[in-house]
Amino acid sequence: MSVPNSVEELLGLIRRSGVVDERQLNAYLERPKFASGLPAEVQDFLDMMIRDGILTNFQAEQYLLGKSRGFVIGQYKLLERVGVGGMGQVFLCENAVTRKRAAIKVLPPSKADQPSALGRFQREARAAAALEHPNVVRTHQIDQDGDLHFIVMDYIDGSNLMEMVQNFGAMDIARAVSYARQVAAGLDYAFRSKIIHRDIKPGNVLVDRKGVARILDMGLARILTDHADQLTIKYDDKIVLGTADYVAPEQVANSHSVDGRADIYALGATLYFLLAGHPPFPTGTVSQKLLWHRTKEPTPIRAIRPEVPEGLAAVLAKMMAKDPKARYQTPAQVVVALDDFLPATVRLPTEEEMPQLSPAAREFVKTDTAMSMPGLPSQPEPARAAKAVAAQPAGKPVSTAPSPFASSAPSPFASGAAGPSPWGASNGKAHQAAEEEDLPEAIEMPPTLTRQSRDNINIDPNSVNRDTFQTGKKSRPLVLLFIGAILIAVFAAWVVNKL
Repeated sequence: MSVPNSVEELLGLIRRSGVVDERQLNAYLERPKFASGLPAEVQDFLDMMIRDGILTNFQAEQYLLGKSRGFVIGQYKLLERVGVGGMGQVFLCENAVTRKRAAIKVLPPSKADQPSALGRFQREARAAAALEHPNVVRTHQIDQDGDLHFIVMDYIDGSNLMEMVQNFGAMDIARAVSYARQVAAGLDYAFRSKIIHRDIKPGNVLVDRKGVARILDMGLARILTDHADQLTIKYDDKIVLGTADYVAPEQVANSHSVDGRADIYALGATLYFLLAGHPPFPTGTVSQKLLWHRTKEPTPIRAIRPEVPEGLAAVLAKMMAKDPKARYQTPAQVVVALDDFLPATVRLPTEEEMPQLSPAAREFVKTDTAMSMPGLPSQPEPARAAKAVAAQPAGKPVSTAPSPFASSAPSPFASGAAGPSPWGASNGKAHQAAEEEDLPEAIEMPPTLTRQSRDNINIDPNSVNRDTFQTGKKSRPLVLLFIGAILIAVFAAWVVNKL
């Protein structure tokens, strides 16, 4: 593998890779602008091919590394890198047979050798595949190509909430409420499908050009019906699962036994982030943040944004109550609570907030019409009393039992309401219209993460132990130090008496 030193060598790489159809490449090279010859510099020629829609940024990057293989995973051609996280990276791909676009999440081979990492990856696919809802990114299959494990998902032409706030600041109240409400709708479907996400955060919510918010990344999900799934107990019994900025207090204490109310807390912390422009505890180490989620109240949101209505501030405070019993008990209750603060129209994301793909990878999306779906209906606003009308949400049928956590013991979620989710199908709100050595570098060697982005991925199991955060429990080093101090004092007293 050698870096191309000339345009001729570059063209050789491109032809050997098979990424660009030979006829398309020949037709491009015969364009009048090349009548006097091709650019002399490799980078200049690559830039020109990107602008002309022949190559994507990702493909050009790989050619500069001297690669001519590894552009295909299974039957999918890699187009662009669109995401990176703790469990691998996500690529925009094109199916070589159907020509349809999809998002492919790839687990690097180095992680595939780790039973816990591979297990979480497979669990993510199982959990996501069980959920078919407008506010959850749809997963189609999990597959393997050699030592590469990958998940095939819908490609969402949008940005995550973390990127949007980091790049453009705190959101206006209407948009923040709309996105939080849609996430709650998706969580409600997952809740009644007996799946707990356990890692709701801004980086795990995608918003497309139509303003539709979708939950992604089920890598830490707890599947209540899968009794064979013992990953958390087997590998993470002493580890805090989640993300330090958004994790629920009870999840810090015991990540295995949490229920849907932990997701409600994390959604509250995410809504706080959208309104404040920073997490509930913007400073401090990971360990401090985990402790503060259990013992300290964040700065009231109205102290940061006085224009936030008192009622909305009260909803947010209830979502983030330290005691799970003091929170909303189901995501459906959150949907109903947020309804009162959702205006008739909500501004669409700006073009600047959306992904800036290369011409070859760009998928044009019309934004002049809104989808008819929970949180984004196209019907006139009904009377407020109509909010509680029972209606089955889009997606696969699920049980309508009072709680998916029902057992022989009384359910901690008992709220007296049985049946389908009260948020219904519409609430009358509308938005304005390979071989390992041939793998792309991005699969095996992700880009260096900044400290801020590292804090946004799952907590490092090598650095955080749950016992650290058990309130009222003395740590062994402090006990030993105390005993040592007593022994020194006794010895000093004995010496004084002898003198």
